[in-house]
Amino acid sequence: MVTRNDILAEARGWIGTPYRHQASCKGAGADCLGLVRGVWRALYGAEPEPLPPYTRDWAEAGAGETLLSAARRHMREVAPERAGPGDLLLFRWRDGAPVKHAGLLGTVFAERCPSFIHAYEGVSVTESPLIAPWRRRIAAAFLFPGIDPWQP
Repeated sequence: MVTRNDILAEARGWIGTPYRHQASCKGAGADCLGLVRGVWRALYGAEPEPLPPYTRDWAEAGAGETLLSAARRHMREVAPERAGPGDLLLFRWRDGAPVKHAGLLGTVFAERCPSFIHAYEGVSVTESPLIAPWRRRIAAAFLFPGIDPWQP
């Protein structure tokens, strides 16, 4: 059975992996979706569905909420304010824009501010404080399979 600690340990094992668009290889390269895919593979085995190649403007070029819809097919949605450590967070870069960024909620970082683990273009997989500008962009939160919403 997968626990929140398992999710966080695996995600933190990716910290320092360079940012690489479309990649999902711990230590070699990952984008934000690649990080989530890699954590999924480590904990559950095969990914739940194949992922086609995507361009940097995939969300703007397509119609609908591709990333949000995929999360809803494979994970249980929870209110963002109810998200716990290890839960998937999806972000919009601006109001009205499609969901385009993903990260995993961490634990208390500093000054009672939670953290999140994500792959950030121009940086790497990193753990960042979930400060107000990031919190405002959260569009949805999801539990990985088998995670109890009441589990600490």
